[in-house]
Amino acid sequence: MDYKERYELWLSRIPETDPLHAQLLAMKGDDAQIRERFYQDMQFGTAGLRGVVGPGTACMNLYTVGRATRGIARYICMSGPQAMEKGVIIAHDPRHFSKEFSQLAACILARAGIRVYAFDSMRPTPELACLIRVLHTVSGINITASHNPKEYNGYKVYWDDGCQVSADVADGMMQQIDSLDYFLDADVDASGYDDLVAEGRITILGEKEDRLYLDMVEDLAIHEGADLDLSIPIVYTPLNGAGSIPFSTMMRERGFTNFHIVPGQQDPDPDFTTVGYPNPEDPKAFRLSEELGRKVGAELLMATDPDSDRFAVEVLSDDGTYVPLNGNQTGYLLVNYILEGRRDAGTLPEKGAMVKSIVTSTLTTEIAKAYGVEMFESLTGFKNICGRIPFLQEHGYTYLFGYEESVGYAACPEIRDKDGISAGMLIAEAAAYYKKQGLTLFQVLDRIAEQYAAYAEDATNIVLTGVEGAARIRRIMDHVRGNLPAGAVLPEGAAPASPDGSWDSVAGYRVVKVIDYKDGYEDIPASNVLRFYLENGTWFAVRPSGTEPKLKVYYYSRQETRKKAQEVNAAVRDAVVDALMAIE
Repeated sequence: MDYKERYELWLSRIPETDPLHAQLLAMKGDDAQIRERFYQDMQFGTAGLRGVVGPGTACMNLYTVGRATRGIARYICMSGPQAMEKGVIIAHDPRHFSKEFSQLAACILARAGIRVYAFDSMRPTPELACLIRVLHTVSGINITASHNPKEYNGYKVYWDDGCQVSADVADGMMQQIDSLDYFLDADVDASGYDDLVAEGRITILGEKEDRLYLDMVEDLAIHEGADLDLSIPIVYTPLNGAGSIPFSTMMRERGFTNFHIVPGQQDPDPDFTTVGYPNPEDPKAFRLSEELGRKVGAELLMATDPDSDRFAVEVLSDDGTYVPLNGNQTGYLLVNYILEGRRDAGTLPEKGAMVKSIVTSTLTTEIAKAYGVEMFESLTGFKNICGRIPFLQEHGYTYLFGYEESVGYAACPEIRDKDGISAGMLIAEAAAYYKKQGLTLFQVLDRIAEQYAAYAEDATNIVLTGVEGAARIRRIMDHVRGNLPAGAVLPEGAAPASPDGSWDSVAGYRVVKVIDYKDGYEDIPASNVLRFYLENGTWFAVRPSGTEPKLKVYYYSRQETRKKAQEVNAAVRDAVVDALMAIE
């Protein structure tokens, strides 16, 4: 069935009383829009399902959410009565239809005989991940589109280890989902939600579970009391998301006395009116934080995204301006602070381990090595980063921290997803600790560069939307693989070297090694990623995003000074982007 036939089917099957029917009628004759919404079914990406809210098989609506949940219910039921009794935790963020989608999912699972736990209001994604392990459920679902624009919503799925579902589990779930019709035996009715709660088939979670999560976060503290200057002025914004209450509770309980929340971004707002694009990784998200910061003299600005898993900061520089840190730089501060603090406290384990993604800076590998800690690598995404924890524990390592460059950090081995609340606590604590020593976080970053090496970090997101964009991304990756340099040192099993050597140098620097993860590499599973190493100490990686219509490129350079590293990175970035965009 092609996209036009799918559209006509939906138009004929969805009742005229359903608002989706009017939206379908409004796009009649608009071939481009129909194609975008019906060219494929949603598939599990890096972080579950995600799409624009509205009618269509590639969109988030009651029919796609209902079908996905029915498939997951089948998968759990096939796992046996014990899995059904363990149950599923369901949470949601403040977005349009998040509550409705979460209640529909709860009803479908409960009607299938599966125990369900749910919240009466929004909660952070990391709290859901935490409670899966605390309550020993078989799965968890969070209705959220994380940091995406207001038009989006999503469906994150977790398994009993507290991580987002692995490829094997996702494939099993998708097999069941794909076997279901959107309309045959469709279940899009959440009107019985309250009755299922009253019958005890849906259990409502609340303050007790919130406390369990916050206790885990606060137990991560490295320094307390007299070691900290708790009067340090700090500004925080939840970007109208789920972080407001838990973050402010945590800061109050830790004793911070000069803590401020951006007023216009404190309460839920599904339109994200004051920010537009609620991604803390984007410096524009800090506009109101900077305004409040200047009023209160803040030395640190912090932000979490709407489901509170991503975390980013701006720090006060020596000239009095606020400087946004990228995810790698925040990672430098956290890795350095955790290791330095544990060493000083005598709690650094004999076999300590940290994990970073393969597209994250290698400076932290050098920092970890200086403390006798081993830095492991994984594929991007915290199902991969935190998925390393069981392996580490089985081999006698103590997990200390995991992170990736896209402002995600996981400090607690029992919370197996990125956690903006715990990252915020540790950065605030670090700022208070160094302030007591007369240092700012900006100055600590300089000290790290002086002690280890001057690195520069950069990234490019090449946005290529829709059907044509997805096809072009595939062509670009295939073209690069087909033209790898003849002189590169390729790992066993990598793509064959091209005779024409199109990628034998970049920006005038010879390529000395290429790692192609297409079939896996060492203990890293297969993934559509290419990593290039240049003769001058620079490396870059190229991969398609697993959740967004983007080709992502990451650049890292290690030079004598940060200024020199930035110059090299800029030259490499421009050369790589030009070469990629020339591929039609």
